[in-house]
This record gives sequence, C-alpha cells and structure tokens, in this order.
Amino acid sequence: MKVQILERACLSGALGLALATTAAAQQPPTPGPEHKVLAMEAGTWDATVEMFMPGAPPMTSKGTETNTMGCGGLCLISDFKGEFGGMPFHGHGTSTWDPNKKKYVGTWIDSMSSGLSLSEGTYDAAAKKATSTMEGPDPTGKIVKSKTVVEYKDDNTRVMSMFMTGPDGKEVPTMKISYTKKP
Repeated sequence: MKVQILERACLSGALGLALATTAAAQQPPTPGPEHKVLAMEAGTWDATVEMFMPGAPPMTSKGTETNTMGCGGLCLISDFKGEFGGMPFHGHGTSTWDPNKKKYVGTWIDSMSSGLSLSEGTYDAAAKKATSTMEGPDPTGKIVKSKTVVEYKDDNTRVMSMFMTGPDGKEVPTMKISYTKKP
C-alpha cells in the first residue's frame, strides 16, 4: 500500500511537471527591453555611405534603409537599397535578441556577396552604442570577419562604422554609413 501511494505521488508529480513544461512551451515569447533597442532602428532612413579603400579618397553613395519590427516585435527586418560604384545594391538583414547567448544576433545577405553573414553583438545603453562582430563571405566568396559599431546620436540619427583587420593586425575602417530618419 505504501509503495502504491509513493508510486502515485511520483506519477502525479511527473504528470504535473510535464503539464507545466508543456504549458510554458506553448506560451510565445514576448518582447522585452532588449527588443526596444532593436525598435530604435524601425522606420525609413536616408543613408550616406562612405567606402574606404587604401590610398584612395572615400567612395560616397546614397541609399535608403527600411526597417520593420517583425515576429510580434521580436526581430528587426532590414532592407537596404542603394548603389556602390554605379552598380545597384540591395541588402537584407534580420536581428534579434538571443536570451541564451545574452547577445544580439543577426543575419545579412546582399547583392555583392555570395552567401549569408552572421553577427553577434552587445548594446551599451550608457554610451548609446552597439558593437558586433560579423563573419561571412566577401564579394570573392572568401570568409572574412568584421567589426561594426553603431552610435545612436539621437532618435533620428545614427552612424554605423565597419572595421576589418588589416595585414598588420590593426583594425582599419572600411565603411561608414550615416543615417537620418525620414519623417
């Protein structure tokens, strides 16, 4: 009799745990404070792009970036259109908060590369600055790593600077995009 009571108690506890786990798994995640950081980029932005090549003046072009919050406010979806060197350019990205990594993660693909780039980064609220690293193919297909710093000047202005490691091991600027939010 004691064994049956103990077995029933264990079975009841296991069943309760299973039901609680199933109920928790069925609850969709909700946006938190980390997603508000992503939402700072929502909207349509005019972009001035500067590309830096060693020994040459910066190449400058214009573009437009349209960002929307998707997946119930859990991710930022970015669409960039412009031109580089007279050639049309189109880029597409996604960004979200990964609660397991405690980092922002993202994807990027564009018309000048042959595959998907992945990024991970952090946001410093006091400095109003996001810093991330990205790894993916360059236009030749070679896998490269870069560092990106986004400075949020105010609600309508942000500046993204991209760096790569030069042959001497030092970071060199490769691109700067100044964004102004459209009304």
